[in-house]
Amino acid sequence: MIALKLGVTSDDVKNVIIWGNHSSTQYPDVNHAKVKLQGKEVGVYEALKNDTWLKGDFITTVQQRGAAVIKARKLSSAMSAAKAICDHVRDIWFGTPEGEFVSMGIISDGNSYGVPDDLLYSFPVTIKNKAWKIVEGLPINDFSREKMDLTAKELTEEKETAFEFLSSA
Repeated sequence: MIALKLGVTSDDVKNVIIWGNHSSTQYPDVNHAKVKLQGKEVGVYEALKNDTWLKGDFITTVQQRGAAVIKARKLSSAMSAAKAICDHVRDIWFGTPEGEFVSMGIISDGNSYGVPDDLLYSFPVTIKNKAWKIVEGLPINDFSREKMDLTAKELTEEKETAFEFLSSA
């Protein structure tokens, strides 16, 4: 979406983060994203100059993408999930280029972003020698904090519901 809006290829956009759950609460964060425009790398916010779209329609569209795929195809969004799995395998196998990171659902234990432990939560990671590492020290503004906490709350509730089912079985 960012690439289309700026008239560049998706390869020209990097470091967009998906925080949290794979649901309608996931938070696509472009605060640390970069785009290559006319040979120069700039921040996505600086390039787009459209705070309203970035904090509104962009987030909503990404959050509802799975449902939109199902509605449009009248079939499962399994191919989209399969593509994501292939991308993860490629990233694990080849690693991330220097200065770039990808988002990956990992166990949240010991993270520095205030996400509760024991959740499978999407974080920005770098990958080297087939091992991932959370990108540390990214500044988180109040808007992002609220979105990240909302998706963590949903994951915590889902985990509690799963444990309730398991304990009653």
